Amino acid sequence: MTAVRRGHPAGWAQRNVVRANGGGLSIRKLVLAAIAVASLAGMMDAAVTPAAAQSFTYNPLPPRPKPPRAANDGQMLVQATEVDYDYNNSRVSAVGNVQLFYNGTSVEADRVIYDQKTKRLHAEGNIRMTDADGKITYAEMMDLSDDYRDGFVDSLRVDTEDQTRMAATRADRSSGNYTVFENGVYTACAPCRDDPKKPPLWQVKGARIIHDQQEKMLYFETAQLEFFGVPLAYMPYFSTPDPTVKRKTGFLMPGFTSYTAFGYGVEVPFYWAIAPDMDATFNPRITSRQGVLFQAEFRQRLQDGAYQVRVYGIDQLDPGHFVGQPGDRQFRGGVETKGQFALNDKWVWGWDGVLLSDYYFMSDYRLSAYRDPLGSFLNLPTEAISQLYLTGVGNRSFFDARTMYFLSFSGNQQQVPVVYPVIDYSNVLNYPIFGGEVSYKTNFVNLTRNDATFDPITTLANTNSLCTMLSADPLARTPAQCLLRGFPGTYTRLSAEAQWRKSYTDPFGEIWTPFAILRADAINSEVSNQPGVANYLPVGDTQAFRLMPTVGLEYRYPFINVQPWGSTTIEPIAQVIIRPNETYAGKLPNEDAQSMVFDASNLFSVDKFSGYDRVEGGGRANVGVQSTTQFDRGGAIKVLFGQSYQLFGMNSFAVQDSINTGINSGLDKPRSDYVASASYSPNSTYTFSVRSRMDEQTWNFQRFEAEGRANFNRWSVSMLYGNYAAQPELGYLTRREGILTTGSIKVATNWVVTGSARWDLQANKINQYVLGAGYVDDCFVLAANYVTSYAYSAGTTPPVLSHAFMFQIGLRTLATSTGASSSAGIQ
Repeated sequence: MTAVRRGHPAGWAQRNVVRANGGGLSIRKLVLAAIAVASLAGMMDAAVTPAAAQSFTYNPLPPRPKPPRAANDGQMLVQATEVDYDYNNSRVSAVGNVQLFYNGTSVEADRVIYDQKTKRLHAEGNIRMTDADGKITYAEMMDLSDDYRDGFVDSLRVDTEDQTRMAATRADRSSGNYTVFENGVYTACAPCRDDPKKPPLWQVKGARIIHDQQEKMLYFETAQLEFFGVPLAYMPYFSTPDPTVKRKTGFLMPGFTSYTAFGYGVEVPFYWAIAPDMDATFNPRITSRQGVLFQAEFRQRLQDGAYQVRVYGIDQLDPGHFVGQPGDRQFRGGVETKGQFALNDKWVWGWDGVLLSDYYFMSDYRLSAYRDPLGSFLNLPTEAISQLYLTGVGNRSFFDARTMYFLSFSGNQQQVPVVYPVIDYSNVLNYPIFGGEVSYKTNFVNLTRNDATFDPITTLANTNSLCTMLSADPLARTPAQCLLRGFPGTYTRLSAEAQWRKSYTDPFGEIWTPFAILRADAINSEVSNQPGVANYLPVGDTQAFRLMPTVGLEYRYPFINVQPWGSTTIEPIAQVIIRPNETYAGKLPNEDAQSMVFDASNLFSVDKFSGYDRVEGGGRANVGVQSTTQFDRGGAIKVLFGQSYQLFGMNSFAVQDSINTGINSGLDKPRSDYVASASYSPNSTYTFSVRSRMDEQTWNFQRFEAEGRANFNRWSVSMLYGNYAAQPELGYLTRREGILTTGSIKVATNWVVTGSARWDLQANKINQYVLGAGYVDDCFVLAANYVTSYAYSAGTTPPVLSHAFMFQIGLRTLATSTGASSSAGIQ
């Protein structure tokens, strides 16, 4: 592989015992040339830190801290048992525990000799050189010219600060540029603590390793890769940039993948370092079924940011494999681009863009969001986003403006919205008003959609067709059968909200927090009169102004009980909110407030809707009590229990809108369901938590989740149990119940086995399981994962059974290789 995506001192000082064989010969050249061995260490970097062009993640041992650099004061310190002057032979020798120090570099040896006639520096016996970066070079003999251009080293061993190691029987340097390592060995693995002579996990041996300092290249001759001392791969010749090169043109590590759509695929990336600020990668994928998929990426970093462009294209050999699908065409391709630039330390702007020949291209060839075979398999993306944005962050303020175009991977392009723009701004004033904190926020959105999107409420196969645009049934597209997930037309809304809040504690320890909120929305909707839409929303143009003033008071009264074993705090909480009814409830489009989950986490939220399109109205009281127990020996228990009450006016959650937001939420009654949560952490090993919502009259569980986690030195396990009642108005006709378990165990020092399974208790089937195993240490990664998943569709349609397998192997500082395959079929 050949690609990577990554002076003399002016004076001296002396402390020694001197014995002279004559008089007057200066030892200046001795102390100057002795440090010449440092030049050899620079060229050793090529052998000890190979190319780092790959992208896998390692967790190596932390690097040793670099020693502080010594000031370049031009002084060299020489320490030795004695220094001999041989005027007859023009030699100066430092003998016995020789130590040379200069500019943070030290050289230790038994003997150092400088021959003035030949201008050679000779060091021998237990040589140990440490440079300013912490790299340590060991040798039995070094011989260098005093201009550092030529020399040799016998019995060489080098340890670098990034924990790579190099050894050679001999290293020769010539012409001030070339260094040849004879019988070289390289590894990034630490030596065995119990037996340092034992071969490392992996190492690369080469009969000759040649370093060209001018080209900054390493050339390996007759190389072999060994694992535990056993040769596994032979390479008569290969080359790689030396570690000083972070980016260099050449081939990267090949990869392998497979999928039903294209068969088997092999990728051989080629990296082109165009300039210091730009590069390109060409990554053709040769597939067994469809031919060559061309892939290329261009990147450029500028002074204030960076951008990149990816292009794809293939002339399919077998378009008939996609008969009846969008992929049934000769040429398929796409373009992706993204970039981000800083305007200053507070503002950035950027973009993301996707353009495809057809909406199945990315998924058929496992590209972009599908690139990770394991992650994408578990949660396949349904759309890509093209957007242009501007974001600013202040000390207590935030601004974001963007336009968004959603590209559907499922072909429903006419049913996804185009948003241009959406603008958010929020700020908290730095000064109080009437003694309280004042904040405000605004939101502006404009979106358009071509076709209506209906979702069936029932999962019965014979009624699903009633929610399609093609159905001519009189009962089609009615609120009894379908939800209007997205309306056709244009929607524009400007929302602004200001809030004042102040908290104080009275002499009895009671905490009072009054607050006031004023919310205003200006809305214009143009709803297209497509079949069935009038059953949900008024068609045509609608202008609305919605004003929601709110005043409220929150009360807390913490009671603290201290015992020898710890302390307990019990805190009753009450919140009273007064406001008018929600005007236009259910009469306007709802795009950003479709999610509604009522639990202990939002019991005391003033507005429990998730977005701006709906706003909570009417008088309401939220009451509850929370308890926190802290144990002196560690561990804590936290419990919250409460309920919400509609005091007066219209209950917003009981009003049916186009997607029934709030219906079956537990808030659609004068007295809400009870919500509770509890968590217990006895120590850092165990964590237990429970979250629930119970029916106000029967106390039956409407939502229940119980989770337990345990983390030990060698293994960890977690289990999540979920039980959710039917929500027929939202399309969930039956109770959902299941268990998700995950676990991992460290079976040996560096071996880990992982697994997970999801059991659908209602269907009495395991609908997903994952098995994996891996080896990880400071220099090597080996991992494999296998995933099986069942996707259940409506009615009696058999579930879709899918498989995915991912394999990864990596050698730190050298390369990584991944392979992936996946398939799908009907069970």
